[in-house]
Amino acid sequence: MAREAGAGDSLKVLVYSSNRNTRADVLMALGPRPSMSLPIVEYTQVATEPAFISAADNGKFDLFILDGEATPAGGMGLARQIKDELFRCPPVLVLIARPQDAWLATWSRADAVVGLPIEPVSTAQAVNRLLSTRLSLIT
Repeated sequence: MAREAGAGDSLKVLVYSSNRNTRADVLMALGPRPSMSLPIVEYTQVATEPAFISAADNGKFDLFILDGEATPAGGMGLARQIKDELFRCPPVLVLIARPQDAWLATWSRADAVVGLPIEPVSTAQAVNRLLSTRLSLIT
């Protein structure tokens, strides 16, 4: 769903992982403002595929962060599905456990990939890049 927002509004990020610790690690690494050049970020967390699809369909998000290791529905499959089904899909960041899975993240049409366990600096840099690009498109 496309977002019609001004630069001063908060940004909305949907975090999907079946692992509550992974979701917590993402939020801890990014905080309410992953970069001083960005507005405040509001996070929505979901743990299941149906919850992700429902939130993605009904919410106006600026970024999806998907755990490629989630079960039973992995983030890479959901990334590909949402890119096919959602008009003006926001950028997608996929979390991967093994560097060898980067090719699969490319197949999923993820806009960026970061490794697990979450490394705060590289994760914040990827999120900053994706959200900055998103802001430039909606303002």
